[in-house]
Amino acid sequence: MSPMNRLWTALLTASALGVGAGAVAQDKYPTKPVTMIVPQAPGGANDAVARILAAKLSEGMGQQFIVDNRPGAGGNIGTVAAARARPDGYTLLVTVSSAHVINPFLYKNAGFDPVKDFEPVAMFATVAYLLVVNPSFPAKSVKELIELAKAKPGDLQYASAGNGTLNHLLGEMLKTMAGIDMVHIPYKGAAASVTDVVGGRVPISFQSAPSSISFVKSGKLRVLGVANEKRVPTMPDVPTIGETVRGFGATPWYGVLAPAGTPKPIVAQLSAAIAKALDSKDLQDKMATQGAEVARTTPEQFAALIKEELPRWQKIVKTSGAQVD
Repeated sequence: MSPMNRLWTALLTASALGVGAGAVAQDKYPTKPVTMIVPQAPGGANDAVARILAAKLSEGMGQQFIVDNRPGAGGNIGTVAAARARPDGYTLLVTVSSAHVINPFLYKNAGFDPVKDFEPVAMFATVAYLLVVNPSFPAKSVKELIELAKAKPGDLQYASAGNGTLNHLLGEMLKTMAGIDMVHIPYKGAAASVTDVVGGRVPISFQSAPSSISFVKSGKLRVLGVANEKRVPTMPDVPTIGETVRGFGATPWYGVLAPAGTPKPIVAQLSAAIAKALDSKDLQDKMATQGAEVARTTPEQFAALIKEELPRWQKIVKTSGAQVD
C-alpha cells in the first residue's frame, strides 16, 4: 500500500472511530447528575411539578435530576442562566408558559430569545386557570358578568397577582374579546389577590387552580368559567369562557427546554424519558394535587406551540399596556 493510501486509510479509520465514540457517548447519557433550573422560588407550583418530574426521571434514567431554583425578574434570571449553559444535556430549564412566552414582551430586555436560545424537549403538564368571584357577586355565569360589565362600564374591578402576570393578562384578554371595561387592581402576588377576593374587597379575579381550589371547595369563592381552551377533567361541569366568548382560551403549560445546540439524540432521549415518566399513575396523582394535568408533546410539537403562542401574547401585552423595566 502506498504512503498516500495508508494515510487515507488512517484518516477514514480515525473518522469512523470518532463517530462511533460519539454515538457511544450519547447512548450512555446521562453519566452524571443533571441540573434542572427552575426560574421560580421554592414552594411555588412550577417548583412542585419540577420536583415531581425530577424524581421520576432520576428513577428512569439512572442519574440524579437536581432542581436548582434561580428566581428573580419574573423568571428571567433562571431562564437566562439556562440559555447560557453548556449545551450538553446536563443543564435543563423547567419553566412555565408565562415566563417563556410572555416575558419577552413584558420586559424591555428579558435577556433571552424564547426560540433561538433553546431546544424544546417536551411540554409535560398544563394547569387550569379559573375565573372566580366572591360568592356575593350577583353574576352567576360568564354571560351574566359580561352583561353586568356592559351595564356598568368601568365599575367592576378584578384582582391580579401584579402587573403583567398571567392573572392580569387573562383579564385584559376578556375585556378585549368581550368588549367590556373592568378596572385592574394589581397585588404583590397571587396569595394577596385571592385573599382580597375571598374577603370581598375586590369581586373578580383569574386565579390558578392551585391558588384557589381550596377556597372554591370551601364555598369562599365561586367559579364562573375556566380560562383554558378545554374543560378541566377535575371540573367537568364548569364551562370554559370560550363557550361564551368565542375564541377565548389560554392553557398555561409547564415544559422542559435545553440550551440551543444540545445534540438532537440527547433531546430525543430526554423527551422519551419524560413521556415514559408521564405514564406513571403515581406521577399523575402527584401532579393532580398541584392542580396540574399531564400533557404530552414531541420536541417538534412543543416548538410549534411556543412559536404559535408568542405573537398571541405579544398582542395581548401590547393591548394591556403592561411593561416591566
